[in-house]
Amino acid sequence: MDLFDLNINTGKKQLFDQLVRENPDLEKIFKGSTTTDSLNLSIRRWVEGYMKEHPEAQAFYSLEHTGRTQYEKLCWRDMAAIRILDYLDRNGLQTDDLNLRGKTVESRPFEWLWEEYKGEDTQTTPDFIRDMIYLFRQFHGVATQQKPSSAKVQQWMDRNPSGLDAEVIDVRIINKARIIDRFIRLIDEGSIQDAKYNFDDGMTAEEKVLLMNQWWNERLFHLRFAIRDPELLNEMLDNTLSEETMTILRDAKTAGIPTFVNPYYLSLLNVHEPDHLKGTDEAIREYVLYSRELVEEFGEIIAWEKEDIVEEGKPNAAGWILPGGHNIHRRYPEVAILIPDTMGRACGGLCSSCQRMYDFQSGHLNFNLDKLRPHEKWEDKLQRLMRYFQDDSQLRDILITGGDALMSSDKSLKRILDAVYAMAMNKIQANAGKPEGKKYAEILRIRLGTRLPVYLPQRITPELTSMLREFKEKASAIGIKQFVIQTHFESAMEVTPEAKKGIDRLLSAGWILTNQQVFTTGASKRGHTAKLRKVLNDVGVLPYYTFTVKGYHENSFNFATNERAVQEQIEEKMIGKVPEEYYDVIRKFADNAGQMSAQIDKLRKVANMPFLATDRNVLNIPGVGKSCTYRTVGITKDGRRILEFDHDHTRSHSPIISKMGKVIIVESKSVSEYLRQLKSFGEDVREYQAIYGYSIGETEPRLTIYEYPPYEYNLTKHYTNLEV
Repeated sequence: MDLFDLNINTGKKQLFDQLVRENPDLEKIFKGSTTTDSLNLSIRRWVEGYMKEHPEAQAFYSLEHTGRTQYEKLCWRDMAAIRILDYLDRNGLQTDDLNLRGKTVESRPFEWLWEEYKGEDTQTTPDFIRDMIYLFRQFHGVATQQKPSSAKVQQWMDRNPSGLDAEVIDVRIINKARIIDRFIRLIDEGSIQDAKYNFDDGMTAEEKVLLMNQWWNERLFHLRFAIRDPELLNEMLDNTLSEETMTILRDAKTAGIPTFVNPYYLSLLNVHEPDHLKGTDEAIREYVLYSRELVEEFGEIIAWEKEDIVEEGKPNAAGWILPGGHNIHRRYPEVAILIPDTMGRACGGLCSSCQRMYDFQSGHLNFNLDKLRPHEKWEDKLQRLMRYFQDDSQLRDILITGGDALMSSDKSLKRILDAVYAMAMNKIQANAGKPEGKKYAEILRIRLGTRLPVYLPQRITPELTSMLREFKEKASAIGIKQFVIQTHFESAMEVTPEAKKGIDRLLSAGWILTNQQVFTTGASKRGHTAKLRKVLNDVGVLPYYTFTVKGYHENSFNFATNERAVQEQIEEKMIGKVPEEYYDVIRKFADNAGQMSAQIDKLRKVANMPFLATDRNVLNIPGVGKSCTYRTVGITKDGRRILEFDHDHTRSHSPIISKMGKVIIVESKSVSEYLRQLKSFGEDVREYQAIYGYSIGETEPRLTIYEYPPYEYNLTKHYTNLEV
């Protein structure tokens, strides 16, 4: 039986019979066991026989050897043996499953198989049996890893077009014309009325089109004309949304989930595209169109980021004492997030899998842009927030985000940056009076978190560019060394001529651009993320993180399993792995940000790589931070894996790490369910066949360009604003 022939709705009994036929040793154990203890002991002895002949696997299993180097020595059978032993070690594991609103789930996989063998009703599913079939095939060496060649990865990449391709540009021109035509009709009918954007009496149809094309280049037009209603959204897409999708969107509106899609971004969705472009906008659609699961969970969504839950005067989950309000979020010693009380709390659109959906649910965030305009009292509050950074012994990195940092007006953003500059100066001056070994961390890095190069590149104006350039020059003079704009391209299809123009302007200001991609189901298709890395490199952007989707059942539709994230890392991203001999070259890229594209292109040619894989595949672990260091320690009856994550040992953490222990994550869907979803997208799931075998992850090393530069003095080891 081919495990990957998902056209056949194979029943559980047929699958189980297959498992028993393939594993006579296991059947012998089933027959000879009298208790669950004897069952588990017999399986343990069976696997330990293998481990005795494979000391590297035994050392990794027992944690005698850890880290990326040791991880890469493991063979395919080693990983299966370790998983079987981990299942046995954590047999009977019970954990609260927040995908099921806190219902307790357990893991007793081999006992369930034994009960199934005895004809008992286990309530396990075919997905559970499929996963176990592959586990034993992997352990026996029948299922192999079979890493693809560079040519095969390139072939997969070629299936994913770019927004810079001529044919795609032509499709978007048609989309834009259709959207403009609809808006003209709505304005003429009086359905849309706006004091700034309106037509003079007597204007011809041609004049209206010309004027609308001029408005299209203004960010304010796209914000004011953003689509907020499912019916209008469908109309703008030429009524191509299915009735099922429309029902979900209407139910989302009733539940209180806002719709907010600006005209520019809407023009990136395929409508009446050629057959060979069908499905190529899947990752974009996943961000705009909501899932049934999200609608069902809205109102019950549980905050994923536990450290973002703050009570004044009390430490957050990572142990940090923060100012009152929702303006500063902190996980690590060196960096904290600043969310301004300005338009920066808003976004240029709402991503369906956004971690802030919890805040939309509670009303902390919304798209009433007028209410989000800055108030005068923000000035006093900003100074208080800056004092938090100024008086902290370890903070050296400020990430201004939201929302979206570039949603703030130039004036508001300049005011924030000027406050950061003054705070940085005060830290320097205060340090002058401190003895060696007692000095505080000074500000080394300033980052702006924004998706507007993707959602609304019209925001990146010459005026914004000049302001950022001037600030960098001023801040560099006092010792701030790193200026970064972090953005969120999901797909190469989002890299448009407009986006490239905006990127060019930001690079010309001397700021480097890094990208954080969310590894949704649509973005996880073979070659998709590899192609994104290449196209970003082409325009001068460095990949920074590739994130597994956060959240619980509300994001299950968009969730690509951690197994797929590791598979992508090992099987696709590896063709862009940067040799250590070029680390110093990459570190110096930031010294000449304006020539970033040329520098990247030169290194790619020298190293003979299609892209520079400067990102790390990780999951944001609640209270621990970003990590891909995990072991699969259990599995539910419906085949969803239970992962035990450790923190990223390659960076510093809050001292609370030593008391927290490891973190259990129950995945939102089984590997089989994920594959069925890919199949519904038109993917050939045989291309993913090794996915079941990826049961262990180890965090990749951070590249030098992302490291903090060293201080010329000895920094204090004392922590402020910390309560463990």
